[in-house]
Amino acid sequence: MEDREALYSSKLSKMIQYETVSIYGVKQKEKFEGFHDLLKTLFPNVFSKCEVLDIEGSLLFKWASSSPVGDPILFMSHQDVVEATGKWTKPPFSGLIEDGVIWGRGTVDTKGSLFCIFQSIEELIESGYDPSTDVYIASSCGEEVLGDGAVKTAQYLKEKKIHLRFLIDEGGMIVESPMPGVKGKYAMIGSLEKSTGNFKFIAKSSGGHASAPPKNTPIVRLAKFISYFDKHDPTVSKMNDVTAEMFSRLGKTTKGVMGFLMRHSRGFAPLLSFVIPKVDNMGAAMFKTTVAFTTTKGANGLNVLPEEAYVTANVRFISHQGPSEMLKIFKKIGKKFDVEVEIINEGGECQVVDYKSDEFKLLESVILENWEGVTPSPYTLTGGTDARHYISVCENAFRFAPLEINHQQLNSVHGLDENICTNTLIKGVDFYKKVVNKL
Repeated sequence: MEDREALYSSKLSKMIQYETVSIYGVKQKEKFEGFHDLLKTLFPNVFSKCEVLDIEGSLLFKWASSSPVGDPILFMSHQDVVEATGKWTKPPFSGLIEDGVIWGRGTVDTKGSLFCIFQSIEELIESGYDPSTDVYIASSCGEEVLGDGAVKTAQYLKEKKIHLRFLIDEGGMIVESPMPGVKGKYAMIGSLEKSTGNFKFIAKSSGGHASAPPKNTPIVRLAKFISYFDKHDPTVSKMNDVTAEMFSRLGKTTKGVMGFLMRHSRGFAPLLSFVIPKVDNMGAAMFKTTVAFTTTKGANGLNVLPEEAYVTANVRFISHQGPSEMLKIFKKIGKKFDVEVEIINEGGECQVVDYKSDEFKLLESVILENWEGVTPSPYTLTGGTDARHYISVCENAFRFAPLEINHQQLNSVHGLDENICTNTLIKGVDFYKKVVNKL
């Protein structure tokens, strides 16, 4: 066990040391080709045994079965990471291993799970294992900057008429007390991913000098528009079945009134839909579409009234209130304040995965076998993953990285001092191996 931990830690450390920060609008072919060369040295069996397709830096591997039965499966995790600004306790690209912890950008998001995927297939190939169906690995190089690697990979599979039985991408992990008051360890399996859209709200005028400002200038109208959303939230808070099932499972280890309400979440759905969004922002995101105003622009001069000013909003759509309905709401409220609405991109509809399916039950069985005392649970993923691009080739897209982490490590994603414990890698590798063995 210690030998595995040391080997795994060393490999992941090398992956962390190779900086793969992606930048909006910038192609970095040589950087990611260098990272691919590193992967070849760390996982030679994967590269020699599997068919490898390089899609502008994003990778797709096919480990072919000698006699495939049924649809193939896909494991995926992206190569790129976000920048590491701010003052870190340990250098962010050092891959430092100290006191059972690996430090560095990407340890959690998502080179940790990427390592576990590669290492699991590396070991299965080395043992001579022949999977019962084809196994694919996908890894994009621009997930963090909304790159199109996953889009093109999914399109390739669609053109080849390859339908996936299921896929496993990043998402939830294994955490203790996933919500305040909830006791015990849970494996949180993302079963509903909110889709994402961006909108631009524009106010116009004839401009002029700031020395004699009229009423309702573009910025004033935009301010009123934003304030309206802040005071009169037009989105609908409603419990979906995935969240209801999550509450039902988490409620079993929650005491008091909240535990009772959670265990009977379907019966108390209207009450929980009203109360939780009032007291918890993360809870609110699981119940409704959210609107976050993010950027703004007015005049270029300090003493100039803008002829046109705008503000943008990032919108995360829940399944019961999607892009078309929100566009109608935006236009209606925009008309009230003489604000125009422009779609930057509106995303798609949410994909909901059936937690009663055989595929979900397979994941549950592996989790229960792999981690003692851990309870699997579906949940609504409020962030975005590459898995959303595979809807056309897969109905069962699970968002779950098989890593046990603490709350500091969870909060370090896209933040300071990202790190992961070395011993969690062993069960992470075993998870993917056991999934393949159960096919």
